[in-house]
Amino acid sequence: MSYSHLLVAVAPTPESHELLRKAVEIAEPAGARISLITLSTDPEMYNQLAAPMLENLRELMQEETHQFLQSLSDSTHYPIWKSHIASGELCDHVKAFCQNHQVDLVICGNHNQSFFSRATCSAKAIAGNSGVDVLLVTL
Repeated sequence: MSYSHLLVAVAPTPESHELLRKAVEIAEPAGARISLITLSTDPEMYNQLAAPMLENLRELMQEETHQFLQSLSDSTHYPIWKSHIASGELCDHVKAFCQNHQVDLVICGNHNQSFFSRATCSAKAIAGNSGVDVLLVTL
């Protein structure tokens, strides 16, 4: 089966390079598009008392996330069609992105080792809600 648009859910970890390599292996023969999606950490989660500094933290975290996506894109020989930075529940953003951009395969990683952890990880929510095929890569 060939796919026309792959969405790769990445995080600022070295394993994201592995996920992107797998996406390129799938996309390249068919000339499919590849897009990236990641979560930006919300600074409010870290310290409710730091209200005056939250806007600066938010901007800094957005910039770091953007730089990560740019670095990941630059590290591959295959063009990245679109990069998206989300906040909140990843599965909701993946579903919306898939619907709005005609994605037909989502690739995400799974760091969990135990059966219970695998059953409750965010990848399960993505697989159940995205409405498209999902490739879960064990990392």
